[in-house]
Amino acid sequence: MLNKKFWYLLVVLTLFAFLLVACNSDEGGDDPDDEDEQEQQDDNNEDENNEEEEEEEGPVSGGELVGAMDTAPDGIFNPIFYSEAYEANILDFTHESLAGQNDNLEFIPQLAEDWEANDDQTELTMYLREGVTWHDGEEFNAEDVIYTYTAIASPGYTEAGGIRTTFVQPLVGYEEFSSGEADTFEGVEMVDEYTVKFHFAEPNVNPVYYASYPIIPEHVFGDIPIEEQPSHPATLDAGEVIGTGPFKFTEMVEREEYVLTRHDDYWQGTPYLESIKWDIVDQSVITSLLESGDIDFVADPNGVPAADYEMVDGYENVEMIEQTDFGYQLMGFKMNYRTAEDAEAGTINPDNWVENPDVADQKVRQAIAYAINRQGMVEGLLRGRGSVINAPIAQQFWAYTDEVPQYEYSTEEAEALLDEAGYVDVNDDGFRENPDGEEWVLDLEYPTGNKIREDSAPVIKDDLEKVGIKVELRNPREMSAYSNDIIFNDSEEALDGLDLYLIGWSLGSGDPDPTGLWNIEAQYNISRWNNPESDELINKALQTPDAFDQEFRTQTYQEWQELFATDLPAVILYAQNKIYAYNERLNGVDPLPMGFINDPHLWWVEDAQ
Repeated sequence: MLNKKFWYLLVVLTLFAFLLVACNSDEGGDDPDDEDEQEQQDDNNEDENNEEEEEEEGPVSGGELVGAMDTAPDGIFNPIFYSEAYEANILDFTHESLAGQNDNLEFIPQLAEDWEANDDQTELTMYLREGVTWHDGEEFNAEDVIYTYTAIASPGYTEAGGIRTTFVQPLVGYEEFSSGEADTFEGVEMVDEYTVKFHFAEPNVNPVYYASYPIIPEHVFGDIPIEEQPSHPATLDAGEVIGTGPFKFTEMVEREEYVLTRHDDYWQGTPYLESIKWDIVDQSVITSLLESGDIDFVADPNGVPAADYEMVDGYENVEMIEQTDFGYQLMGFKMNYRTAEDAEAGTINPDNWVENPDVADQKVRQAIAYAINRQGMVEGLLRGRGSVINAPIAQQFWAYTDEVPQYEYSTEEAEALLDEAGYVDVNDDGFRENPDGEEWVLDLEYPTGNKIREDSAPVIKDDLEKVGIKVELRNPREMSAYSNDIIFNDSEEALDGLDLYLIGWSLGSGDPDPTGLWNIEAQYNISRWNNPESDELINKALQTPDAFDQEFRTQTYQEWQELFATDLPAVILYAQNKIYAYNERLNGVDPLPMGFINDPHLWWVEDAQ
C-alpha cells in the first residue's frame, strides 16, 4: 500500500514538473531543452520556406542551348525555296504559318487568330493577328501573306528551284498566272490589312492545310525577281534572314555552327532562352557529347542512333523520348530521267522523259523488294526500334493501310520473278544478264550523314547479289550535293545512269495527300514515276463533294497505296523510331508527332545566368 502511494506521488510530481517546464517554455524561459526545441522549430520553418520556394520556382530567362546536327544545312534559309530537313532545323525557329497543329494533328491558330470557310469550302477567310512584328521590326500584315502565295505561284518559281506549288495549285487562276497569261494571281485576296481570303477553283476538302504555309516578308522580297531569290542574301546569310518566329538567325560559321538569338518582341512573349546554337558534328560522337554536356539536345532528322539507345538511356543527365517517325526511308528506282534541257530549265515534262531500261520491268522491281531483308534491317541496324512498312503514307494518319503487297523477305520469290522476266545468268559468273543477254549492273547511290542509311547500302548490295543482281555502290556524297543532283539535275548524263537511290522523307503533317512526293509532275517524284492511274486516284481523293466524306478518302487512298505497292516506284525500307535526347537542364520540351521543335519560346534552362 505504501509503495503504491509512493509511486502515485512520484508520478504526480513528475507531471507537475513537466507542466511547469512547458509553461516556462511558453513564456520564453532559458532552459537548455528549450534551445533545442527552438532550433528544431527554426529548422521546420526553414524547410517550409524551402518547399514554398521550390513550389514558386518556374521558368527563368537567359541561357544558351546547343543542339547537334550530323549534316550541315544546304544553306537555303527561305521557306519557299528550302528543300531539306537540316535547313528546316533553322526555319522551324525563325518562320511561322497562319495555322499550326496540335498533338492530334488538328489545325490551331498561329499567325491567323481565326478563320472561316464558306458552305462549299471554295473560300477560306483568314483573320490575321495584329501586333506581330518581323525580326527587323516591321509589322506583319496581309500583304506578306498575299506576297508569299503569289511568289510560289509566279512564273519562274519552279525554274528557280521552287518545289512548293502544291500549296497554290488548287487556287483560282494558278495556271493562268504561273504560265504568264495573267498579270495577277486571283487565288489570294487582301480584304483588308489583317484579313486574307483564299479562293479555291473547286470545293476543297482541307482548305486550312493549303493556307498554312510559312510566310515570308513582302518588304524584304517584294522587289527581288523570283529567279534571284535563291541566291539573295535574304535567303542565304545569317542576319539577313527575316521571319516572325521566336528566334532570329543571327550568326553562322558555314558547315560548322548556326546561331539563333531570341526575338525580344515575339508576339507570344519574349522567349526564355537567350540563344540556341546548332553544332555540326559527326554522328559517331554525338552521344559522347550528350554525356559530357557539350551539347544539350539531338533531334530531327536523325536523332539518337538506335544502336546507342541503351547507352544514352543510362546517362544520368539525359532525358529521352521515343516516338514513331512521321516518315520513312526508301530505296527508289530511277524509272525515268529528264532530258538535260528540261533539267537545266527546271521543266518537268513527262512527255520528254527517257525510260531507264534497267529497272523498267515491274517484275524486276518486285523481285528486288522480295530480295531485301527489310525486317533484318529493323532488327539489326535499328535494334528493333522501327518497323517495316509498305505504303508511303505516315502511319499516324487515318489514311494509312498495310493491306497491300508485303514483299516479305524471300530469295525464292525474287529468283522466280527474275527468271520470269528473262533476267538469267547466261555465262555462269553468278550474276544475271538482261533479257538481251547483256551485262546487267545496277548503280546504287546514297548520301552521307545518316549512319543507319549509310549502313543500309552494303546490306542491300549483299541481299541483291544473293539472287544474282550485280550492284555497284557509288561513293557516298554529302547530302546537299547528292540531293541537288537526284532532285534537280536528274538527266541520264548528269546522273551517269543511276538506277537506285536511298533517301528519307519527313512527311507533311497537314494532310495525307501524297501529291507533293508522288504526283507525276512533283519535283520530289525523284523516281519520275509516270503512272496516270496514280494521279487519277490522288486527284479523286481530293474531289468534292465525295472527298468531304473521310471514309471515301480513306478507301481511295487505300486503293492508291495498293497501286503504289504493286507498281513499286520505290521500296519503303523502314520507318525508324525517332529517338530524341536532351539534357535534363532543359525544360519545356513537348514534341509533336511530327517533330521535336514545338513552342521553343517556352524552353528554359535551370542554370540560366
